[in-house]
Amino acid sequence: MGLFSIFSGKKQKEDFDKGLEKTKQSVFNKLSKVVVGKSKVDDEVLDELEEALVTSDVGVDTTLKIIDRIEARVAKDKYLGASELNALLKEEIVALLEENNTTDGEDFELPEGKKPYVIMVVGVNGVGKTTTIGKLAYNFKKVGKSVLLGAADTFRAAAVDQLIIWSERVGVPIINQGMGADPASVAYDTLKSAVAKESDVVIIDTAGRLHNKVNLMNELSKVNRVMQKVIPDAPHEILLVLDASTGQNAIEQARQFIAATDVNAIALTKLDGTAKGGVVIGISDQFKIPVKYIGVGEKMEDLQIFSRKSFVNSLFS
Repeated sequence: MGLFSIFSGKKQKEDFDKGLEKTKQSVFNKLSKVVVGKSKVDDEVLDELEEALVTSDVGVDTTLKIIDRIEARVAKDKYLGASELNALLKEEIVALLEENNTTDGEDFELPEGKKPYVIMVVGVNGVGKTTTIGKLAYNFKKVGKSVLLGAADTFRAAAVDQLIIWSERVGVPIINQGMGADPASVAYDTLKSAVAKESDVVIIDTAGRLHNKVNLMNELSKVNRVMQKVIPDAPHEILLVLDASTGQNAIEQARQFIAATDVNAIALTKLDGTAKGGVVIGISDQFKIPVKYIGVGEKMEDLQIFSRKSFVNSLFS
């Protein structure tokens, strides 16, 4: 590993820790109150732990699963001091994230044999979808990949304009037909162009509407079918962007989009501005879809590959 890589990795970890500071303070303060003055893990401690996790936006179902696991460990070990609870909780959360195929800090690399690698990005307006696309493009370009953007969110003029600004800022080409164009047509032209240019990765923006799930499903299905005329197995990744600061609302948005399309990766934005980072655990557990990227700041470098170990270590450090 070169010297630059060492410094880059250290800076990335610092940004990651700083981005999770509000969540860490909230969760850690609640957990500290659970064990203060307690000598062992008993029913009272577990009840207080349950409340701490639920109010940290982990979610009721996931919290109960974690509590059940800890109860089983306590019963097996017969006696467990309250001082050991943090370590035990940390182990169980890491295990839960691992079971749900959550990534562990891989770089912005692409699978072999998928060129261009096609990412279709979905999510409601206002969650940071366009910004996430711009940051993704930046990070892929940074590791030497050629990127092409497709402005298929044609229902809002601002969406097309914002993506054009990001393409110029990052220095990657974009295919757009303006507001009101057929999204499927934009996606088709983008993939045709990507094949001709031999692009490494294509990122397609889509409309962020949830008021009519039938229309949303039909629209996304049409975009998929049209893309498959160019690349039969496209899209390779359907990335759902969620705003972590909305807590349980993010889980409801995830539920609706997953019902409408085959989401296979999740990006959680705005973690740096919220104490609700526990939602990462709940989303991963409830939907069995990996949280792949997290946003921990405004800079282009602040979209990071999610690492379950780094996430849990940061919460409990």
